[in-house]
Amino acid sequence: MDGLWRPLRHFVLKVHSRCDLACDHCYIYEHADQSWRGRPVAMAPETVRAAAGRITQHAARHGLARVGVVLHGGEPLLLGVRRLRGVLEELRGTISGVCELDLRMQTNGVRLDAATCELLLEHRVRVGVSLDGGRADNDRHRRYRNGASSHTRVLSALHLLRRPRYRPLYAGLLCTVDPANEPEAVYEALLAERPPRIDLLLPHATWDQPPAPVGAWLRAFHERWAADGRPVPVRLFDSIRSLGLGGPTGTEAVGLDDGDVVVIETDGAWEEPDSMKTTEPGGGATGLTVFDASADDVTGLPAMRRRRSGLAALSATCRACEVVRQCGGGLTAHRWSARNGFDNPSVYCDDLKELIIAINEHPGPVAGDLGALPADAFDGLGYGYGDAATVALLADAELAVNRALVGEVVGETAAGGQLLAELERRAPEVFDEVLRHPFVRSWAVSCLDGGGSDCDPDWAAAIAAAVAVRAGIEVEVPVRAHGGRIHLPTVGFFAAPAAEVTVVPGPGGFTLRWPGGRTQVPGNRSGWHAARWVTVDGTRILLEDADPYRDRLEHAAAEHLDAEAAGGWSAVLERAWGHLAADAPEQLDGLRQGLRVIVPLAPAPDGTLRSATSRHAFGALGLARADDPAAVAVLLVHEFQHTKLGAVLDLIDLVPEDAAGERLRVGWRSDPRPVEAALQGAYAHLAVADIWRRRDNRELFRMYRDWTAEAIDALRSGDRLTPAGSRFVARMADTVNGWGA
Repeated sequence: MDGLWRPLRHFVLKVHSRCDLACDHCYIYEHADQSWRGRPVAMAPETVRAAAGRITQHAARHGLARVGVVLHGGEPLLLGVRRLRGVLEELRGTISGVCELDLRMQTNGVRLDAATCELLLEHRVRVGVSLDGGRADNDRHRRYRNGASSHTRVLSALHLLRRPRYRPLYAGLLCTVDPANEPEAVYEALLAERPPRIDLLLPHATWDQPPAPVGAWLRAFHERWAADGRPVPVRLFDSIRSLGLGGPTGTEAVGLDDGDVVVIETDGAWEEPDSMKTTEPGGGATGLTVFDASADDVTGLPAMRRRRSGLAALSATCRACEVVRQCGGGLTAHRWSARNGFDNPSVYCDDLKELIIAINEHPGPVAGDLGALPADAFDGLGYGYGDAATVALLADAELAVNRALVGEVVGETAAGGQLLAELERRAPEVFDEVLRHPFVRSWAVSCLDGGGSDCDPDWAAAIAAAVAVRAGIEVEVPVRAHGGRIHLPTVGFFAAPAAEVTVVPGPGGFTLRWPGGRTQVPGNRSGWHAARWVTVDGTRILLEDADPYRDRLEHAAAEHLDAEAAGGWSAVLERAWGHLAADAPEQLDGLRQGLRVIVPLAPAPDGTLRSATSRHAFGALGLARADDPAAVAVLLVHEFQHTKLGAVLDLIDLVPEDAAGERLRVGWRSDPRPVEAALQGAYAHLAVADIWRRRDNRELFRMYRDWTAEAIDALRSGDRLTPAGSRFVARMADTVNGWGA
């Protein structure tokens, strides 16, 4: 039962150990473990600092690209705005230096106000709110200590989170199941709050204190949700369906995926997930703290390794069950009994089996049918945004497309194929970085779409040389000139004096060699031009002014820039980024994750603004240089909407084939547009309208909003969208409707 060692990726910080409600089903205050009584009320700044340091140390040691931190309690909002700011600044300032930080908070919502939302918006904290249904259902358990209802205050918090300004904060609702509540009434009450996601929590229980059956309740909730067309992701249902399709789970409640969640208490103690507090006094305790033990020490503990042992950790009853790979034995704590420890099936075994069988018999279209995108990521994009994690999923999917296309080209021509395979084996991360270059795909598509003068199949050798140079792999790569240049994607270009130049990487640089001559880089760099990279707010962007396949955009690319012109681009992008932070903050994380290349375009003869993207160049935006950084900010968002939606369309059919020939009237064009083009335009204008709304330019806001709303209405009429397309456009409509007049 010795589970595989894996780094931890999710950390729960108990920043406040008390609560302003007295929920009688609370596993912290009402169950077996009462250790909260001896802990500090709030996490001290030095404990926050030590916790942030341990998380950062762990992420750096294991090269983690991203970690998640959830602020929890008790009730985290009892900290107050001042102390909460200190916690957030410490976490962001420390952890973000080594990896991306996904910050979240779970709250009862009764203290959530506009001032707190502004702070959470500033630090990009997603907020989950606990709500068990309508007033009577919620008040069954979630009351103040004097018995007063908390329901009105929670609804006020949710109303705040639905405002357009704060909607990006809204992560979803957490509902604790109570079979005494009518499931359809609970469903309707939750749906009325327009959550981006619903989590259903089974009341924590053990074999020593068994719960009331919940299987029929879960099945009824699922049936109503399915009958309504699954209007919102439900994590438990989507996870069960995903597991049935061979995919991952999204919750520790089901499945055999490795557990990678750990808790840090207000006194700095490392603990297992909170559900363990329902087992026995000291349940979940490790005996370690952030002051004396690293996260690596925690992962090595027998209790944590047990959580990662898959089938081996389960009872014989579970291992023999036909649905074990979907159920996974349920939550670890729910297997507990004083007699057998964890060597039992879940106390909810019959309930989970009943639900799993119902979902398997009537699967319907759920998150697993959204390709590589989880339902909440898909919906986040539909709302017009998409966080860093979501855009990373799109980027990884586009990388897979690039790999497949390059493989098809080199498979047909054999030029550079064996070398590319060897370089991928020796330097997989560098290989992927080069293949993420947007115009690698443009080249491959040119070759596969008929070739001709547009295609140079030998460019595979240039890709191989770029990988070898960046990885420092000493191998000779002959590269043929293209248009009088040797271009190594993401590295630079060489004004070639011969038809073929051999690239020879070596320690600290590389040599370019041809019949009768050679040059060393760095060193005697005659004829060599390094790729131009600019760093904007910590984001490294390639200013691509040389790639031979960058001209696949709608407008002509500018010629190679001199140093002065390149510096001007860097300055205007830096200023534009400042406008984005003020006017499109929800777009920034996605841009940081997905924007890889800016292609300078030739200016329009009449001086109008000019920008472009290509479906076959994910992450590349074409812009004509403008002196107005506020205008450049609008263009960046506009074009990045196109590149995001193009990636979604690569994964998921939003428009059915039989609608491809239809044309729609749209407000921003005089000519009728194909359905997919109308969707692309509406999606871009949705984000632009939001910018003008924030800038308080009522005239431009109304124009772009009306264009978007009219296009959405046209797209939703008839059979112009697939079920996934209808869901996507419905999310767009939610955003527009949330703006009001």
